[in-house]
Amino acid sequence: MRDTPLDLTTIIKAYDVRGLSPEQLDTTVAHALGAAAAEVLGVATGGGRMVIGHDMRPTSPELVDAFARGVTDRGGDVLVIGLCSTDGLYFASGSLDAPGAMFTASHNPAAYNGIKLCRAGAKPVGADTGLVAVRELAQSYLDPATDGVPTAPEPGTRSDRDLLGEYAAHLRSLVDLSGGRPLKVVIDAGNGMGGHTAPAVLGTGAGLPALPLDVVPLYFELDGTFPNHEANPLEPENLRDLQAAVLEHGADLGLAFDGDADRCFVVDERGEPVSPSAVTALVALREVARAQAAGVARPVVLHNLITSRAVPELVGAAGAEVVRTRVGHSYIKAEMARTGAVFGGEHSAHYYFADFWGADTGMLAAMHVLAALGEQDGALSYLVSAYDPYAASGEINSRVQDVAAVTAAVRSTWEARGGVVDTLDGLTVSSPEGEAPTWWFNLRPSNTEPLLRLNAEGADAPTMERVRDEVLAQVRS
Repeated sequence: MRDTPLDLTTIIKAYDVRGLSPEQLDTTVAHALGAAAAEVLGVATGGGRMVIGHDMRPTSPELVDAFARGVTDRGGDVLVIGLCSTDGLYFASGSLDAPGAMFTASHNPAAYNGIKLCRAGAKPVGADTGLVAVRELAQSYLDPATDGVPTAPEPGTRSDRDLLGEYAAHLRSLVDLSGGRPLKVVIDAGNGMGGHTAPAVLGTGAGLPALPLDVVPLYFELDGTFPNHEANPLEPENLRDLQAAVLEHGADLGLAFDGDADRCFVVDERGEPVSPSAVTALVALREVARAQAAGVARPVVLHNLITSRAVPELVGAAGAEVVRTRVGHSYIKAEMARTGAVFGGEHSAHYYFADFWGADTGMLAAMHVLAALGEQDGALSYLVSAYDPYAASGEINSRVQDVAAVTAAVRSTWEARGGVVDTLDGLTVSSPEGEAPTWWFNLRPSNTEPLLRLNAEGADAPTMERVRDEVLAQVRS
């Protein structure tokens, strides 16, 4: 028991647990969180089992052991699947119909660790769906005035099992890559879990048949200290090694995964990044066509509000129903379940599939890109050009003292000019009805810092740049 218990609100936010380890997230905290999760997710006192996986961070194994002990102390059973990607944990939760816990801090630096929780069937656990209850119960166990975690009359049991091969086989069953033309692909795992999953799914590491892929590995060695670069492909500097390797090897494309390999970024044959919005449109159209071939007259596709307007335009033109959502995996997963959507995409490179329990998987998105490229003779840059007709700013962060006041001032200015205002998630302003060339921007607050995040898009680069620069000038003044 800690002498001074940690305030868990400092590490448990809207979607997951994330903190410095062991300074904040240590074995004592993990034990309390495991016990609390067992209660909230319904596996305590003989209520079932929880699957637990972890990434390659040095602190992950001991945190998993402590968390598992918390679950078994409350009478729940545990299946530890060991090293896995986050979507590997979702596969386990979905295929075994069991709640899950993934130990990872995703793309955060080596000093961090964290936990992503899900209910049976890979259903999300966020602030509104159980995470607050887990936090409050764990906080009570950490209170020095209590006796800690109460032990159930009959403790649960722990077993260990590797599901990597089954995960790889499931993904192979969803996208057939065997008949495409041979492709050379550079994969940058960033010393993260992509180095564990890519050989199994795209190679013969899981005993599966060889594919027509020549894989050039980059930083496949699992190392939670990230000795080569941060495992965050959202930052342009972390793509430079991949871009150079694509050109050096004359590859058809490059793939980059973040630390827990639930997100995938794509680089074309010129070494140029492919917009995640373009990937969203490409994959969405493939999933829509497949659903329509199976008899679904009007499949549903989700996209968050900062994806390119090309996504709803192209997908709607293909006969699908398009649903716009807030940013964040818990919102998208809830909408996937509510609408029965076949696919959902975010501009952050999270991609969600009905055939994957509505959960996100970067590897499956990568397979769709490989399949689409292999089915035709053109270069990737040519293939994706149809899905990326507009100019986008990318996400730009600004630190401000008063988020609400700055947002209100921006709204007032642009609304006075006739801009169309939407407040689904932050502030979105679109060009006035009938104005050309068209544009839009979104200004959202960070969940954890006094930041405003700006995304802008225009029909052409000068339009986007004008809107981007005007909004930034106002925000930063």
